[in-house]
Amino acid sequence: MLKEFRKFAMRGNVVDMAVGIILGAAFGSIVNSLVSDVILPPIGLLLGRADFSNLYVLLREGETAGPYGSLADAQAAGAVSINFGVFISAVISFLIVAFAVFLLIRSINKLQREQPAPASEPASKECPFCSMQISVKARRCPYCTSQLEGAAAAP
Repeated sequence: MLKEFRKFAMRGNVVDMAVGIILGAAFGSIVNSLVSDVILPPIGLLLGRADFSNLYVLLREGETAGPYGSLADAQAAGAVSINFGVFISAVISFLIVAFAVFLLIRSINKLQREQPAPASEPASKECPFCSMQISVKARRCPYCTSQLEGAAAAP
């Protein structure tokens, strides 16, 4: 059973998948940083709040009464909230990852498109004497028995 597992684990597709998962996780962390550190701060400033991840709707106060300075303070107090800022951040991260995957698949599909096969040499030609289709390799027409030009005389 161990040999079977090793054979399965070392197959090309499994190794490729593992590499893809590792790169995907790394790419996901880069996208999360892009969203939370580059994209959302300007959006937060436009909305009048410096930290976009602190956008939430308080449903019920916690053990200590609000107002809370941040989402972390509200959660530490046991408050129940809808964290729409975190949700919007996750949606933007998803859209960026989905668009990157779309671009990757699109470029792979362009590379994999079949190129038209080069025109092969014709297998037949027309006899100049009787106009019948004959093999390109023929030295004599099988229909009219004419000797064809360029063909060597039969021994």
